Amino acid sequence: MSKHHHLIEPHSSHSTAPTAWENRLAAQNQTMDRDRETSAGNNLHHSNTNASRASKHIPKWWKIRFFRGMINDLKRRAPYYVSDWTDAWDYRVVPATVYMYFANILPALAFSLDMFTKTNMSYGVNEVLLASVLGSVVFAVFAAQPLVIVGVTGPITVFNYTVYDIMVPSGTNYFAFMCWIGLWSLVMHWILAITNACNALKYVTRFSCDIFGFYVAFIYLQKGIQVLTRQGSGDAFYLSITVSLLVLVVGYLCGVIGGSNLFQHYVRVFVKDYGTPLTVVFFTGFVHIGKMRDVSLNVLPTTDSFFPTTDRGWFIHFWDIRVSDIFIAIPFAILLTILFYFDHNVSSLIAQGTEFPLRKPAGFHWDIFLLGLTTGVAGLLGIPFPNGLIPQAPFHTDALCVTKVVTDPNEEGESKGHVVTKVDHVVEQRVSNLAQGLLTLGTMSGPLLIVLHLIPQGVLAGLFFVMGVQALEGNGITLKILFLCKDKKLTSSSDPMRRIQRREAIWIFIAIQLFGFGATFAITQTIAAVGFPIIILLLIPFRTFVLPKWFTQEELSLLDAPTASPFTMISVGGNHGENVEDDLGSGDQNGFGSGMATGGPSTSTSQVLLGGEDTIEGLAERGEGPSARMKRRESWRSDGRSGKIVESIEMQKPGMRRRSMSKQSD
Repeated sequence: MSKHHHLIEPHSSHSTAPTAWENRLAAQNQTMDRDRETSAGNNLHHSNTNASRASKHIPKWWKIRFFRGMINDLKRRAPYYVSDWTDAWDYRVVPATVYMYFANILPALAFSLDMFTKTNMSYGVNEVLLASVLGSVVFAVFAAQPLVIVGVTGPITVFNYTVYDIMVPSGTNYFAFMCWIGLWSLVMHWILAITNACNALKYVTRFSCDIFGFYVAFIYLQKGIQVLTRQGSGDAFYLSITVSLLVLVVGYLCGVIGGSNLFQHYVRVFVKDYGTPLTVVFFTGFVHIGKMRDVSLNVLPTTDSFFPTTDRGWFIHFWDIRVSDIFIAIPFAILLTILFYFDHNVSSLIAQGTEFPLRKPAGFHWDIFLLGLTTGVAGLLGIPFPNGLIPQAPFHTDALCVTKVVTDPNEEGESKGHVVTKVDHVVEQRVSNLAQGLLTLGTMSGPLLIVLHLIPQGVLAGLFFVMGVQALEGNGITLKILFLCKDKKLTSSSDPMRRIQRREAIWIFIAIQLFGFGATFAITQTIAAVGFPIIILLLIPFRTFVLPKWFTQEELSLLDAPTASPFTMISVGGNHGENVEDDLGSGDQNGFGSGMATGGPSTSTSQVLLGGEDTIEGLAERGEGPSARMKRRESWRSDGRSGKIVESIEMQKPGMRRRSMSKQSD
């Protein structure tokens, strides 16, 4: 009996047969029910039709559209090229340039000391500085994502002296051999770019990025200890240890003050931006105070300005090598390409992480093409191969963030009204990267090399410790370990980790990550160190295909997350496993799933971002999609590494209007 009939039932309790008007009312309700069922069926049929039409145009994995990724990266980024220069008219560019100059050059100098010692002076300060200049200038001017800082990293330092230990004892010309590694790697990088191999980045998540970041942080700490062990014994050794620890404490405190509520805002910003370089300058002079001036400390070795460390020219005679060594260089080039494919792309992903509200599109395919070019040129010049830096790349983006003070939306009760600092926008431009590269080039001049020669090695060791601790502090593995060590009663209720029912799931997840880090770190301590990129690469399929069998989807959504936002990942077809509902939220819930809500057909959302020829992957291949001619205003509010995401996008494509989008994680 219908609801309407039931409402009048008390008035007809003595009647056994329905009246004529009751029959008409029941017939009308049945007609309305049939209309609703028919409408639902039509919608389902229409949806199936769209899905069927979409399936016809999903690109097959074995069909390679050569050059498509690079071409579309350029199409997406080209409209922003002029604004990449004009947007640099902002104060944040100045401190970001100074900060990245010191954050890039000082670890590079420390790495040059390591390679200088372990490669029999084959690489020195000038080689490392020129490598940083090459990467900075090329990527600042030509890259699709100029925020990524490119220079000499810890892993490539390990690679260089391991190749030296393997090949030089057999009588191989080391520089010619490294040149052939660079040339072979150039070809391999270009093959990856031409075949759109960066689409595999959709499978990269925080899981593998955190393991690699944890490894890089420990490389910094290890290098700092190694520098100290080479300081001999006696007063010089103990003074070097003291100075390195003082640099660590003061440098770390500068970062703490910058993120605290002490002092005025402009004081905190100044300390955060310039604290580390001023610490290095201060302690370089500190060792000359009082009786410390009588202690002979080892300093950074330098050479003549703009000249190689050894007696050779800048151009390598790559033909002065055995033919067999040319082909022996191929497996080394494969390992180098694997390392750079992961290292550089992860640096780029982290620099464009979900915590940064970026407005301009990325271009991974074009950037890996440029990386191949710089690798080949570096081989011909006899300098270390540059690539994306961790943690300098995300530090650069962070230094360009413009913040504002807002009320914390997660606080309740007595804590309600507590204010926090929130990122308003990022100054996306090319000048800061280019400027710090040109400053690095100026450092190769005579007067500045004399200044660098004054820096004690103990100060450089302290700088290694600062970089390592800062990298560990923000790493996902460290944050999970700290969560497990917290008092449950004092843990914020807004912490997403509290929503995990199985506490042992967190322990197991951390144990897996630490095992991956341990395997990577252990192999780098052996003669097989050049093979460590393979272990790093295997982490990606392990996360994609193995972990879902051990953890529930809800647990993985809280323990792990995509490294970059869907907007950034358009270049590679979006994040793995995400669809319209994952990326943008449900249309019924947010009011843009219908034509009435969007001012257009109901199929516009699905066709723009997922369906048929207009999948994220398909649009990315054609250089279209949400990033084309789009003004982006985005704010990511994240509970930890995954949680609520609210995004606002203003479309300028014809027939589209502004949409509000939201996502609630599982």
